[in-house]
Amino acid sequence: MNPLNWIIVVGWLTYIVIHGIRRSRASTGIDGYLLANRSIPWWAVGLSVMATQLSAVTMIGTTGQGATDGMRFVQFYFGLPLAMVILGVTLVPFLHGAGVYTAYEFLERRFDAKTRSLTAFLFLVSRGMSCGTIIAAPAVVFSAIFGWPVSLSVAVIGVPAVLYTMVGGVTAVTWVDVKQMMLIVIAMVAVVITLLVQMPVAPSDALHIAGAAGRLRVFDFSFSLTNTYTFWSGLIGGTFLMLSYFGTDQSQVQRYLTAKSVDDARSSLLISAYWKIPLQALVLLIGVLVFVFYQFERPPLLFNPAHERRVRSAEPAVYAGLESRFAAGTTAREAAARGLAAAEDAHDPAAASGAARVLKVTEDSVDAVRTEALSLAARVTGQPSKDVNYIIPRFVIDHLPIGLAGLFIAAVIAAAMNAISGELNSLSTTTVIDFYRRWARREATDEHLLVVSRVATVVWGLFACVVATYAVNLGSLIEVVNRFGSFFYGSILGVFLLAMIPRARATGAFFGLIAGMVTVGAVNFAAPSISFLWHNVIGAVTVLIVGGLLSALRRAT
Repeated sequence: MNPLNWIIVVGWLTYIVIHGIRRSRASTGIDGYLLANRSIPWWAVGLSVMATQLSAVTMIGTTGQGATDGMRFVQFYFGLPLAMVILGVTLVPFLHGAGVYTAYEFLERRFDAKTRSLTAFLFLVSRGMSCGTIIAAPAVVFSAIFGWPVSLSVAVIGVPAVLYTMVGGVTAVTWVDVKQMMLIVIAMVAVVITLLVQMPVAPSDALHIAGAAGRLRVFDFSFSLTNTYTFWSGLIGGTFLMLSYFGTDQSQVQRYLTAKSVDDARSSLLISAYWKIPLQALVLLIGVLVFVFYQFERPPLLFNPAHERRVRSAEPAVYAGLESRFAAGTTAREAAARGLAAAEDAHDPAAASGAARVLKVTEDSVDAVRTEALSLAARVTGQPSKDVNYIIPRFVIDHLPIGLAGLFIAAVIAAAMNAISGELNSLSTTTVIDFYRRWARREATDEHLLVVSRVATVVWGLFACVVATYAVNLGSLIEVVNRFGSFFYGSILGVFLLAMIPRARATGAFFGLIAGMVTVGAVNFAAPSISFLWHNVIGAVTVLIVGGLLSALRRAT
């Protein structure tokens, strides 16, 4: 990569670490370190919430998803606005008004200590695993594109985030998130503009080509428990997922607990309600435009350069044959794409329809050859070749102008650091407040808890880095992180919903939570084809039913 790109990346990393450490001056006590003394303005809280969601998993995994599957993934977020409205009138007032450090403290006040501890433990497991996956996304960029060892790639991303999070606490995390969010949006808009300029057809023609290939299809109104990306999965399953994520996950709850008031906390969540879907659509659109770009520019047969080198070395004749067929297919596909653009420019619907059919046939032919290549790579390397995670990094390095490539890489790192820092901060808070202070040192001083919090941040950072080294081969990273969460989220949400039912009892909440987790595990094992989005519904409903029944029995005895 050009030295100017590296200067941009290193310069931004240095600036962000210094900025985060400077913010540590507001983190002198445990309340300042964990909750910023509840003094963060609502707009900064809202941007921090958005930045925590917009991780490098989104920048790499979601854009890759857009290139291979189109815009359907945006349906995943259709439940978000509804979830934000519900949370604004339910859990947000409960938690912010309770004066707690963590969401799980509230559960002990409402139920008992064992319910609090079990719920907090499930959060630590799920969030610790997903934090590792979030680090893995940018590690894909450095390891595969630059040939660095995975461990070094992980360290380059993880160490700076751990450093300013450990020193500055939630204040540093929040204000760094605001800066990073600005960089990310600027980088994404710049990439979209560059793509439109570089393509040999007009933007309207590019969208017609994407539509003909099925990449602009957004809505799927079929009802299916096995299809993740449908309107109903997103609206129903997505609402439950978002209710749990924003209402019970400490990485998000801790953000709005730093707000000055309940109204400010509500306002911060509404930023996500208004802007998350458009921003997610922009991320997917980058992937779609990259797909259209490769209609006119021959793409690599394998986007993963490490796998490409190994296959070329181990099976040179077979790979050469696949490349020859791939070249013929992409040439035919380019001719079909240009034909479609010409027909659209001439306003000839019949010709455009015929060109669209030819484009679909040629696209299927190219996909068939790539499928053979992926199977060959899996056989040679002994690893599943998940090319979806390498599409955008390869495009950035090969085709973006000097400077802009560095800007995008810096944005990917920024997105990773946003999510990592927020999650490390919440993992540390839960560890110290819900376990260390609750069970080990109930009378510990603020100074002691501050030291323990910083140590916990480092420990969780090391844990996440270890997980990250194994997560790069798990498939589409955006799906992996949501699968991790969905295994736990529904059941945890069910406990908090029970907490708002006056007649619910501690026994019902504790055993209802266990029943929810067991049920989701059984469904995942017995019916793996059921979409992970529905796991959130299954878990929450099971907890409510079992918890409600046990509470009724408890009251009757």
